[in-house]
Amino acid sequence: MNRKQFTLLIVVGLLVGGLGFYMAQKDSASWKSGGEGMGGKVVGDLPVNDVAQILIKNDKTEIALVKTNEVWTVRERSHYPANFGDIKEFLSKVWELKAVQKEEIGDSQLQRLELVEPGKGTGAGTLVDLRGKDGKSIRSLLLGKKHMKKGGAASPFGGGGDEGWPDGRWVRVVGATKAGEASLVTEPFSQIEPKPDQWLNRDFFKVEKIKSIAVTHPEATNSWKLSRETEAGEMVLAEAKEGEKLDTSKVFSQANAFASASFNDVLSGDAKPEQTGLDKPITARIETFDHVSYTIQVGKGSGEENYHLKFATEAQFPKEREVGKDEKKEDKDKLDKEFKDKLEKQKEKLAKEKELEKWIFVTSKWTIEPIQKVRKDLLVEKKDPAAEAGKDEPKIPGLPAGFPQ
Repeated sequence: MNRKQFTLLIVVGLLVGGLGFYMAQKDSASWKSGGEGMGGKVVGDLPVNDVAQILIKNDKTEIALVKTNEVWTVRERSHYPANFGDIKEFLSKVWELKAVQKEEIGDSQLQRLELVEPGKGTGAGTLVDLRGKDGKSIRSLLLGKKHMKKGGAASPFGGGGDEGWPDGRWVRVVGATKAGEASLVTEPFSQIEPKPDQWLNRDFFKVEKIKSIAVTHPEATNSWKLSRETEAGEMVLAEAKEGEKLDTSKVFSQANAFASASFNDVLSGDAKPEQTGLDKPITARIETFDHVSYTIQVGKGSGEENYHLKFATEAQFPKEREVGKDEKKEDKDKLDKEFKDKLEKQKEKLAKEKELEKWIFVTSKWTIEPIQKVRKDLLVEKKDPAAEAGKDEPKIPGLPAGFPQ
């Protein structure tokens, strides 16, 4: 390589480096401070432990998350338990919230940045009012327009392309010293919306080790019962009629019904039965090898995600462990401890599930499908003798249709 080529290589390297620096500066330009206070806490010294109510409101609706007897609940769902993890994470983010840019803006810019209070004109944002036990506001924060990260590649969390994806948001503290002060933060708060179902605690009942499952349909001929002698045993159809044979390949979901049950929303326990279809439900009675029983009622649905479900559970746990023959002392101590630990977990699970008995849940077809099956759906299909005989008869090729073979 001669001196001219070497010099040219250095120039090209400097140009490439300079271009990279320029693009980096351009990419981060929107995060530069427009005034004083960059890096300071947006909400100031927030007494987060005093927050007992969270009001979330936009132009169309509002919800309230309320701490009742030290348990967070969703007011719009008759105080059904809320997801404490989501609330804790949100409050922690608000407490730590720092501005990367601050601007003094007028009314027109408030609209443009969607920082107008709900009900006070166009360009309204989402109001989050943090309140104490007495219902008085501790801090009110307006969540405005999201800051979009632009780039050629899409975000792994969706979006991207020309519009980009949210990597921040404009916010404004209501009642701050400077009414027109807006802060840009690096948290988009994408999930903070006044949607009650979004804040529900998703813990649900779970059926394990089914011993028997008896399903009663409004039409009696559709009802059925399956049972087995051991946990690993095959299900058997109870009171099988002449000509009925259980197709064991079809009953896997019934043998594991509600093992992964989930729900989409909650109604209050006083919803009218004729509205939910629980006046004429499909009822499943399930007994387990763990001495727990469930009574599950399913009403009518609309679409794939709106079936109404109500359940009750009870248990008759053994008070003592059955001691095996010729059991050694060291084995007995170990087995006694395992029995006690298991019993405590079972009682804890039962107590949590019984807390949910007063609610009516909106669930999906996938969850309730095992008990929607009618009796004939579980049986070996009967074959038409005439059709089967026709299949076995040899046919002479080349004869016209209708010609006797």
